[in-house]
Amino acid sequence: MPDDWGPIRELRRRLPWIDPTADADRTSVVSTLVGADLLSLVALFFAWVATLLFVGREPNWAIVAMIAAFVFDKLDGSWARYRGTDSDLGRRIDSYVDVFVYLVTAALLFDLELSPHVGASVVVGFAILAIGGLRLVRHTVEGFTEIDQTKYYHGTTVVHTNAVVVANYLLVALTDVWNGWLAALTIVLACPLMISDYRAPKSTGAHRLVAVLGVLVVAVVLAIEFGWLPN
Repeated sequence: MPDDWGPIRELRRRLPWIDPTADADRTSVVSTLVGADLLSLVALFFAWVATLLFVGREPNWAIVAMIAAFVFDKLDGSWARYRGTDSDLGRRIDSYVDVFVYLVTAALLFDLELSPHVGASVVVGFAILAIGGLRLVRHTVEGFTEIDQTKYYHGTTVVHTNAVVVANYLLVALTDVWNGWLAALTIVLACPLMISDYRAPKSTGAHRLVAVLGVLVVAVVLAIEFGWLPN
């Protein structure tokens, strides 16, 4: 079978200045993807669905999609450890996906449903994205801290910050005492904790608590959506 790309490859070989990396070692990203990486991409898919729903002003369904993204984001690490396929590339893919699963969705939720003023959106959104991004970069470089056989995150996680935004949404939706300005204040105060020296435990108990809270949040937002709770 003729090689359609043969002439281009030959040109690159004869004229290496066209592509100085032609003879360098490259990573074929697609061929190196494993099952855990595919789960990360499923998480990214649900994060994109959540983004579209937020933009379409369907915050309750968006939160459901966002929590589905969270589930697949947590499954990828567990599957990688189970299969013994944990890798630096996988951790980088996971951090890349986390930007969309937790940070972009949190910024959109605040801007479209909670923000009392465009200035608040600018400040809060930038704090979430900038500080959250730095937190992910630091975690990619440093990893976990281990003390007495318990692993700890360095600083709070992007999941915690996302949860703060969701909690503010529920407070505004279900009470008359909370508002967008208070939401902005609590979120801005929570963001620096992501790059602090606080140690957040990574334990089975913490994961179970997060799972229970996730189910409760889904139940509450669906109750709001279907009119079973005041909104």
